[in-house]
Amino acid sequence: MPRRSPLALGLLGLTACLLTAPALGCGPGRGPVGRRRLGRRQLSPLLYKQFVPNVPEQTLGASGKAEGKVLRGSERFRDLVPNYNPDIIFKDEENTGADRLMTERCKERVNSLAIAVMNMWPGVKLRVTEGWDEDGHHLPDSLHYEGRALDITTSDRDRHKYGMLARLAVEAGFDWVYYESKAHIHVSVRADNSLAVRTGGCFPGHATVTLQSGERRGLADLRQGDWVLGAEPGGRLVPTEVLLFLDRDLDQRASFVAIETASPAHRLLLTPSHLVFAAQGAANATFLPVFARRVRPGDAVLAHGAGGQGLRPARVLRVSWEDGVGVFAPLTSHGTLLVNGVLASCYAVLESHRWAHCAFAPLRLFHGLLSLLPGRTEAGNGTVPEAGMHWYSRLLYRLAGGVLGHEALQV
Repeated sequence: MPRRSPLALGLLGLTACLLTAPALGCGPGRGPVGRRRLGRRQLSPLLYKQFVPNVPEQTLGASGKAEGKVLRGSERFRDLVPNYNPDIIFKDEENTGADRLMTERCKERVNSLAIAVMNMWPGVKLRVTEGWDEDGHHLPDSLHYEGRALDITTSDRDRHKYGMLARLAVEAGFDWVYYESKAHIHVSVRADNSLAVRTGGCFPGHATVTLQSGERRGLADLRQGDWVLGAEPGGRLVPTEVLLFLDRDLDQRASFVAIETASPAHRLLLTPSHLVFAAQGAANATFLPVFARRVRPGDAVLAHGAGGQGLRPARVLRVSWEDGVGVFAPLTSHGTLLVNGVLASCYAVLESHRWAHCAFAPLRLFHGLLSLLPGRTEAGNGTVPEAGMHWYSRLLYRLAGGVLGHEALQV
């Protein structure tokens, strides 16, 4: 980190003192944190034999490949955690407690699902019929052997609820949900140490942004101080400065959601937990910041119209998954930017653009104060940003995980 003058250090101290102001002003209220309340979006049950996402379970776009059986007493066995949530009924027919053992990520997701089930059907609980398998009852590459998969039902075993139960599992953040049998729903998660889990919210390096001049520039060539097109809260396109990169890694492998639109035709790629502004169904509906993995064909996103027409709704034709190399997450002063002609948020992991923007207010303020210092290098000087995740992003994630719980965050 470059040396700063005493004035700069003093401004940094002032910024730290102001940290509590935006935190208090934009702090979360009561209720589930970091995700939209289910009532805001009409939920549709999964159909029998349907799986979400629509890719095989053991691909990077879903739960990833199996890493081998976890045996009791092995080194990896210590990574499994017991789940004693009283709101979940564990069948545990072996009477060994094996169904209660799972990875931390699986535990966070199933606990969130248990709350959603009770909210959807008062008096009904989530029931786990199969969890970690140590007896060889599944296919050789099953994620049950790693504590990454569960078979679930409702406590009343009402099969008419299972389609909606599967949808609730998708909303709870499971990486793959399958209406596998008339008797149960199969769910699974990525490995806790997988690259897909560690990747928060980014765009690929070949994605382009629109500069203030109208020129297109690839994210891999974007620099701090460049001015790009973003949007104000009201939806008007405005020039916005690139302050820094929250993450920048040329070699990082990641799984991207590809959102394709028509009229105007655009193709946006971004990681599953990155926020994009979308509306369900009709194009004149309210646009909300949602995780990219929640967007469905028939939804609408905000796209840049031809001939400088500003933002206009564009219907989503297809949603698919792609693996790629290179991740880039620029932060602008407005917290938004046009990527491949589609309006996206600069934020990810927490499903609230407003709260995320408030959380980064101290960083934006500090950047603004530094710009007042004499001798500061001018924008567009060609300096290549540092690789890796920005320290402030790491700090916020650790604080949010400690205070809100990691189940409030999606990675």
